[in-house]
Amino acid sequence: MGTSKVDQLEGKLIVSCQALPHEPLHSSFIMGRMALAAKEGGAFGIRANTKEDIREIQSQVDLPIIGIVKRDYEDSKIYITPTMKEVEELMEVKPEIIALDATSGVRPGGLLLDDFFRQLKEKYPDQLWMADCSTVEEALHADELGFDFIGTTLVGYTDQSKSHKIEADDFKIIREIVAKAKHRVIAEGNINTPEKAKRVIDLGAFSVVVGSIITRPQLITKAFAQALE
Repeated sequence: MGTSKVDQLEGKLIVSCQALPHEPLHSSFIMGRMALAAKEGGAFGIRANTKEDIREIQSQVDLPIIGIVKRDYEDSKIYITPTMKEVEELMEVKPEIIALDATSGVRPGGLLLDDFFRQLKEKYPDQLWMADCSTVEEALHADELGFDFIGTTLVGYTDQSKSHKIEADDFKIIREIVAKAKHRVIAEGNINTPEKAKRVIDLGAFSVVVGSIITRPQLITKAFAQALE
C-alpha cells in the first residue's frame, strides 16, 4: 500500500506538522496549510497527529503521511499511538505509514510491544509501520519484530534515554542503528538545522523528519528571545 510513494522519501525531508490542544496553532485547517507550506519548501512527506489533521492535510497535499495519535492514558507513559483504538482511528484516513511508540515501556492495559505489534500485523497486514524508539536497543528490537521503518523519535524523551542526545558524538546513535538494522532508518528528534539534516542522510538514514524548528513558531521565537535576554 503506497509503497512507491514511500520510496520517494529516500534521502528526502519529512516535515512534522503538529500542534497539540494547548498550542496556539492547534487547528486542522492550520496544519493543512502548514503541510502545503512544507511542500512548497521542498518536503517530500508529512508527519501528522490525529485523523482530523491528516484528513485536512490529505486535502491540501498529495504527499506520503506518517500518521500518529498522541493520547495520554493513566496507566502508561506511552502516548504515541498507544493502543488499537488509535490505530483504528488512523485507518479511517489510511496514512501511508503509521508510527507508534516502540520503547520498552508497558502500554495501556499492561500490554507489551511484542504482543501489540503482533496484533497490529494480524489485523492490518498490508500497513507500513514505523517504530518510534529512544535507544539503540529498542531500535534493534523493533527491527527484529519487523517494523518497516525504525525511527529515533524518542531519544532523550524517555526515562531510559534521558541522558542521550541524538546529535551527540556525530550522531553515534544513528550510525549504530544504521549499521545493525535490516529495515530503513528514519532520523527524527532535535534535528534543528539544515546541516544536521544533511548529515544524518549522509550517515545512511533513509529519510529525516524535522518538526519544531519549522512548524512550532512559539519555540522558534523563544530561541531568539532567550538569546537576547
